[in-house]
Amino acid sequence: MPLLYTIGKLTVAPTLRLAFRPTVEGLEHIPAAGGAIFAGNHLSVADELFLGTVVPRHLAFWAKSEYFKGTGVKGAFSKFVLTGLGAIPVERAGGRAALSAFDAAIPALQGGDLVAVYPEGTRSPDGRLYRGRTGAARLAVAAGVPIIPVGMIGTDRAQPIGARVPRPGKAKIIVRFGKPLDFTGRPDDRTSLREMTDELMSEIQKLTGQEYVPRYAPPRANAPVAGEPPAGA
Repeated sequence: MPLLYTIGKLTVAPTLRLAFRPTVEGLEHIPAAGGAIFAGNHLSVADELFLGTVVPRHLAFWAKSEYFKGTGVKGAFSKFVLTGLGAIPVERAGGRAALSAFDAAIPALQGGDLVAVYPEGTRSPDGRLYRGRTGAARLAVAAGVPIIPVGMIGTDRAQPIGARVPRPGKAKIIVRFGKPLDFTGRPDDRTSLREMTDELMSEIQKLTGQEYVPRYAPPRANAPVAGEPPAGA
């Protein structure tokens, strides 16, 4: 586990647990060892904080490559933090550059690490669950690891758009983990990847109870993102 991530586990995680007392369901579905992909709905910037808080192992999040390329003190600090947390940079422009996220994630997963992604590709603009992009399924097939569906409830009220930090007392936080989905041996053609992704999104919807929207979520300008599949995934 990266040092900065360990420090966060010893400081930030206990603080969040004490302040918010999140309810966690399905911890038995988290493997004690071995690689796996955590794929969940995305309601708030706080999703990463609470997911990292309740998962006992290190989680490597996919993060916008721009966060690694900033200039000045702010840019250097952002790069330091994300690198120290073991985040994987994602080029959202597509093409070969975008696939570098897969190149980094596959050996990490095969080496026994956990990777978190958000198949919707951006935070939900209205609390509904949108159509998933196929990056998580493609990554699972390529790495030969299971996908663990994740359902986050209440994070959008704890830290709504515009709020800089999560606010205690605003909502009950619930984190639900579903049974692992094993896509090992499945073909990685476009049709199969879409079928696997739709199966994954169905499992997430069961965990959250959100209304499902069978189209991609509209992007929000300047919205911070982490854990997104590369563009076109």
